[in-house]
Amino acid sequence: MITARLAIVSVPLALSLAACTASGQRASGPAGSGDGWTVLFDGGDPSAHLRGYRRADFPAEWKVEDGALVLRGKGGDIVTKDQYADFEFQVEWKVAPGGNSGIMWHVSEEFGAPWETGPEMQVLDDERHNDGKSRLTSAGACYALYAAPAGAVKPAGEWNVAYIKAVGPKVVYRLNGVTTAEFDMSSKQWKDRVAGSKFASMPNFGTRPVGHIAIQDHGDVVMFRNMRVRSLGGVAAPAPAPTPAPAAAPAPAPAG
Repeated sequence: MITARLAIVSVPLALSLAACTASGQRASGPAGSGDGWTVLFDGGDPSAHLRGYRRADFPAEWKVEDGALVLRGKGGDIVTKDQYADFEFQVEWKVAPGGNSGIMWHVSEEFGAPWETGPEMQVLDDERHNDGKSRLTSAGACYALYAAPAGAVKPAGEWNVAYIKAVGPKVVYRLNGVTTAEFDMSSKQWKDRVAGSKFASMPNFGTRPVGHIAIQDHGDVVMFRNMRVRSLGGVAAPAPAPTPAPAAAPAPAPAG
């Protein structure tokens, strides 16, 4: 899904800070540790803060190219090493024509796929992918539950800025500065929508108060850069490196 600070700033810096939008976008680029943001990936070693889902290592198929984290081929989902309760998360993403991916949060590694526990913000080429025909599964949507408005996403091959804020049960998604979903997970509306969706068969979906942030491998070429997170309370210690699970029935088809 802020602590106030008192400072004396010059006029140019004040104007720069004023350019920050409610979507979490910044005029001045990646934040440093001074304002509470943790840079998860900025073109350096992604394994510093990320690893594979239910893996101890970082998948080699996710490559760093020109400052972006790029997946070409099958690499598996990746997750943050840390877990978060209340948080803000921001990342820039770009997909190839027809591409599909997703950002999930409050993810547990108890099950075969991150979307069995974590709600998703859809990452998609709306124009060419079949999911773009429905606002419920288009870019920026809370996948299959809350529809995103048309026009927020940029065409395939262009960078988008995604932002998620989760505080208690209240969650906001923004894409390129546009609010694309806003919901309360304690509400009857949320519960009714989950009950009427594919997630009704997943009793642990959306129930975790803390968890990893995950980036989905949906089998398409996708790129991420300038990935950062700010805890607003309740950061958990990094989870122990997962032990390979025994063979089990395959997880259901990818969610989004």
